[in-house]
Amino acid sequence: MATNKEKLQDILQRLEQERDELKVKVGLAKLEAREEWEELEKKMEGLRGRMKVVGDEAKEASGDVGAAFDVVAEEIKDGFNRLRNLL
Repeated sequence: MATNKEKLQDILQRLEQERDELKVKVGLAKLEAREEWEELEKKMEGLRGRMKVVGDEAKEASGDVGAAFDVVAEEIKDGFNRLRNLL
């Protein structure tokens, strides 16, 4: 069974892969998409920062940490969907 840390790392890895795929398309996108991209980049940096803080403590952390991580990850995912619609 995967630990909380492994689950969080998996979510982050999937988001980064999706981010990399969209990055190529955004290079050609209009201003609205670029603004959305910049906002999502800030959220991704925040998510990475939280992941570093959580580190090995994730397996002992309360569900609040995982829930907060999930909320931000869902916001980023929704932003990626908005970007796709703009492209």
